[in-house]
Amino acid sequence: MLSKIRGAQILALAATTALLATGCAADAGQEGTPADGTTTITWWHNSNNGDGKAYYEQVAADFEAAHEGVEVEVSAMQHEDMLTKLDAAFQSGDAPDVYMERGGGELAAHVAAGLTKDLTEAASEEIAFLGENAGGWQLDGKTYALPFSLGGAGFWYNKALFKEAGIDSAPQTFDELIAATGKLKQAGIDPISIGAGDKWPAAHYWYYAAVRECSQQTLADSVANLDFSDQCFTKAGEDVDQLIKSEPFNPGFLSTPAQSGPTSASGLLATGKVAMELAGHWEPGVMQGLTEEGTGMGEDTGWFPFPAIEGGQGDPAAQLGGGDAWAVSEGAPDAAVDFVKHMLSDEVQRGFAELDMGLPTNPAAKDAISDPALASLMDVRDKAPYFQLYFDTSFGASIGGAMNDEIALLFAGKSDAQKIVDASQDAADLEK
Repeated sequence: MLSKIRGAQILALAATTALLATGCAADAGQEGTPADGTTTITWWHNSNNGDGKAYYEQVAADFEAAHEGVEVEVSAMQHEDMLTKLDAAFQSGDAPDVYMERGGGELAAHVAAGLTKDLTEAASEEIAFLGENAGGWQLDGKTYALPFSLGGAGFWYNKALFKEAGIDSAPQTFDELIAATGKLKQAGIDPISIGAGDKWPAAHYWYYAAVRECSQQTLADSVANLDFSDQCFTKAGEDVDQLIKSEPFNPGFLSTPAQSGPTSASGLLATGKVAMELAGHWEPGVMQGLTEEGTGMGEDTGWFPFPAIEGGQGDPAAQLGGGDAWAVSEGAPDAAVDFVKHMLSDEVQRGFAELDMGLPTNPAAKDAISDPALASLMDVRDKAPYFQLYFDTSFGASIGGAMNDEIALLFAGKSDAQKIVDASQDAADLEK
């Protein structure tokens, strides 16, 4: 069965984001055909370690074998590095032919600047089986990227460490979450890892608090009108500040990276150094690449949704999340479109699912997920009343960047709830 997530329910910014600081994309990703007639496709992705990296290398090799005269030049890089390099590549007119597109305001800006190819006709079959899952990458009835993974964020936790601390069940409310961190500290266990050095992991706390404090309509209006005047946004900052002041995070969290290496936030969770981490559906695959045996937390892997906040106007079952899609640069060769379609095939998506790299969007791959905790997220995804796209993606780079910067300062004790709202509104006013 196709996911029940409706495109309209993914509260993404449609077309009010400013264009990228570049003129036209006429030179981006143009096909260069050497004298021997070989067509080269450049492909950037962020599965930069472990089985995921090896799998994508094999996918590229298999495509080359099936398409004579085509070579796939693969670049696997750390997530934050990839985002920075993509921005630079778009601005210089030298974007990769195939790249990861997160949708929302970012996609709207890319499309408006003429950077991203319309896949509506060429990938009609894939768009049909994706159904409503493709909604977050559609503008004005056209599809500009094919989502290969879609899911929400939540707390990944170590069942054994919870048991050691005497925590019998996952927290269901924000107060219970703070109480659980206290029990973990009493047991000598660092409760939560966070990669605040990369800012966005810290920002996810404020995003999710806003999803719990704000109604769906308020969030939709905020995205559409670039308006942060509702007091629920200020309350979200106050909630996060309460958690920060309970001191639940790993030592040195302000400089800890998100996913790179065993001392990253994901690495600390994978190696049993902390009890939990707020992260997306990609986390099992990341953790596998950060442990010597390649299993992450194994049977100790648990997951629970971001807890409800008492008095909040948001639906406790609503999810904050997003997805990754394969997009094609405007000037890329036709073979790049064929490659993106291949990446959504039953075979490739099932392999992606079997390695727990994320939640696949091709319905034929749903039963291939091997990790029980990750598999359970499929039901959470499909039953969620609505999804709120990650704010920095939904609002676009300028607003999202200002927002993330101020949230990071809150975690450092150098800002407050109102300043986050003010910084976000100031950036939004410049976009209007």
